[in-house]
Formats: sequence, C-alpha cells, structure tokens
Amino acid sequence: MSESYEYVPHRLLHQRVRDIASGTEGVLMAVINENVSDAAIERWMELAYIRGASGREFTTAVTNVEPAPDQLRIVGRRDRRSA
Repeated sequence: MSESYEYVPHRLLHQRVRDIASGTEGVLMAVINENVSDAAIERWMELAYIRGASGREFTTAVTNVEPAPDQLRIVGRRDRRSA
C-alpha cells in the first residue's frame, strides 16, 4: 500500500466554505489526493481539509464543498468587475 499523497489546487482554497454533508462552515485549508484504503488495493480520493470555528480541522469529500453563503456575494462581485 502506498502512503503517498499530493496537494490539489482548488478555487476556494483559503476561503470560507460549507460542507454540504454536515452543514458545517469553515476555511478550506487544503485539498489532498489521498489513499483512503485500509486494504492492499489502493483507493484514492480527493479530501478537503476544512478548519472549523473551533480551530479543529475535519475532512470531507471535495465534492461536498461549496462557498459559504457569505462568500457567494463576494464571488459574485468579483465576477461582475472582471467582466
């Protein structure tokens, strides 16, 4: 079993996000492609590391990450100015 991993770029890195699975909000600290298997067969998954209000980080599938509601307005403003 390989213990390697790699950091993956993400458009919401270091911004407030919401984990749609739990409803928890925090700052997206990293997205890492990790081997999540306990068995001999490798299973790779992109995990999002989110730091919650308590300062503790938790993981979720990167597909569960969306901008926090307060971030939607900020992103929208940036898009209009650059258009």
